[in-house]
Amino acid sequence: MKILVYGAGAIGGYLGAILSAGGEDVTLVARGAQYDALSSRGIILEGPKSGRPDPIKVRAVRPGEEKPPYDLIFVTLKSHQLVSAAPHVRALGGADTMFVFPQNGIPWWYFDGIESRYKGTKLTTLDPDGVLSRTFESPNIIAGIAFKPSDLVEPGRIRLADSDADSMTIGEIDNRMTPRLQAIAKITSNAGWPGKPVEDIRKGKWTKLLSNAVWNTMGSLTQTNAREAANFESTEKLAVAMTREVMSLAAAVGSPLDVDAQKLVTNSKNRVSLPPSTLQDVRAGRSLELDAIINVLLEISRLTGVATPNLTVIAACANLLNQRITMDGVAIRPVKLK
Repeated sequence: MKILVYGAGAIGGYLGAILSAGGEDVTLVARGAQYDALSSRGIILEGPKSGRPDPIKVRAVRPGEEKPPYDLIFVTLKSHQLVSAAPHVRALGGADTMFVFPQNGIPWWYFDGIESRYKGTKLTTLDPDGVLSRTFESPNIIAGIAFKPSDLVEPGRIRLADSDADSMTIGEIDNRMTPRLQAIAKITSNAGWPGKPVEDIRKGKWTKLLSNAVWNTMGSLTQTNAREAANFESTEKLAVAMTREVMSLAAAVGSPLDVDAQKLVTNSKNRVSLPPSTLQDVRAGRSLELDAIINVLLEISRLTGVATPNLTVIAACANLLNQRITMDGVAIRPVKLK
């Protein structure tokens, strides 16, 4: 199978590296310093279990240098980068190409594919002009959830945290269990990242969002990881309140979650935590992935009538921070004073 990983950041770089090491026919698309590092040295993986002793040689190209068509394309861009890249990415596949989208948060196709009271509703926060809906046909889409904490420390060097929950979870948007899910799961599993096909990918999206909507946004504002924020009394209480609001939204659109919000937050006090991806972007001066992990929740709040006062306040602050980064061109990172 001819595979492309489009977007070789932390997750894309990790996936491309282990697939390459496993002998798959895989190409990674990267830009700038990341492309330079990948093409000259390869990818260094650091981690207690996932780390490798030597750089992994990979086939890296810049956008426009790909050699389509590809049979399987992992689109590992951040969710807010999808619209601008969509026409180019789609042109890299054929009629039967499988496009796996493992982005954080709620996807643009959320209300397509299954029966619900909101069937056909378009989430304009995610796809304001309908570009994604027009570009990617439903039969070509495979939903994904990347459970693998990772941090692009520098070009070509990825730091990984290992846990029992690590997986590339995938599902069809119509909830069918299909042979192609099994085939993709086998590819990632053989490379060392357990593939997990599921029937209800939406519930999985909400489950991960319980973490992303809380710790990614809070971390971007407070320069903390989940463990640090959970161990501070005031932000612990805020995290529980935000988690309950996310759970209420999930239930309102047909995905009730059997989760104890307080227990979930308490468990974060002791977990190994890397800086959340949004905080990594704050420190690097990159646009923040807010639409899919919190802004869309406010749209769903308006749609369903579920109140989200805590999410609304945090979203306002995070969006102002994002404006500062993108309009003023600043990176915000801690500076040691002693």
